[in-house]
Amino acid sequence: MDSFKAFVIERNDARKVSGALTSISPAQLDAGEVLIRVHFSSINYKDALAATGAGKIIRRFPCVGGIDLSGEVVESGDPRFKTGDAVIATSFDIGVAHHGGYAEYARVPADWVVPLPAGLDLLRAMALGTAGLTAALGIVRMEDNGLAPANGPVIVTGASGGVGGLAIDMLAQLGYAVTALTGKADETDFLRHIGAADILLRGDIEFDQARPLEAARWAGAVDNVGGAILAWVLATMQQAGTVASIGNAADFKLATTVFPFILRGVSLLGIDSGYASPALRQRVWQRLAADLRPRHLDEFVRVIGFDELPGAFAAFIEGKAKGRTVVRILG
Repeated sequence: MDSFKAFVIERNDARKVSGALTSISPAQLDAGEVLIRVHFSSINYKDALAATGAGKIIRRFPCVGGIDLSGEVVESGDPRFKTGDAVIATSFDIGVAHHGGYAEYARVPADWVVPLPAGLDLLRAMALGTAGLTAALGIVRMEDNGLAPANGPVIVTGASGGVGGLAIDMLAQLGYAVTALTGKADETDFLRHIGAADILLRGDIEFDQARPLEAARWAGAVDNVGGAILAWVLATMQQAGTVASIGNAADFKLATTVFPFILRGVSLLGIDSGYASPALRQRVWQRLAADLRPRHLDEFVRVIGFDELPGAFAAFIEGKAKGRTVVRILG
């Protein structure tokens, strides 16, 4: 091949960031042991920020966008992978400082690659993508910290988002009683459909008025929003409860006290899907193909063509995107 299609993000002399579909050559790909023919990628909020310049995400220009990809190995200099293997690659520097998944071919380091586990296909791997990996990693980390369905209910904040919805589905099928906290009243029926046993509306709670300790309610929590909501979650945890901190959709600041930690033994776990170890990453993907595979995954997903990609980012920036958007790279 002399060239192939890619969505390349550039920054001009006026420091304005923009992205466009163009052609690049194999020689322009970054270094790595594994060359992959990309079949699918996905759109995460981070991808939209990067592609539009709405957030300072890209660390190297020009850069092919897309932090997720799935596809087939074309060449490998690492014995763990051979030509024809179906694989997944997410996070690390992909689509940020290393050419990413919005291209017909990607070359990445072998340690960033995970074999596609039995029970998943390449499309559904991207229906999960970084969002599914992050939600599952939070659940696995909480389980490792002692969380079990018998301990009590689990709350998921930012429940209407991609990570939140996937987390609800996963937790419900594991047998947890899940409460969904959302700001979108019109999503109530869907949240119950995917497994929420109870719904709390954000507008009904005065988070800023929370005391250092409130009535103990939750054995576990998956928090996607941060800020005052996370502080309230910490104040309402049960004895020895565990919280997975995944995102900062509301605020990256956290104003709280030590009381939940020293009087109730609450654990606050930071979830970093970007640089999780290869062993942990593979373990979580195996769970995603088995007991953590969301029952309603196909209902979360819409698939768009590669040519539709540039027009798809606005919905994410405007907060109008729902579920997961998969990009079909292979024509």
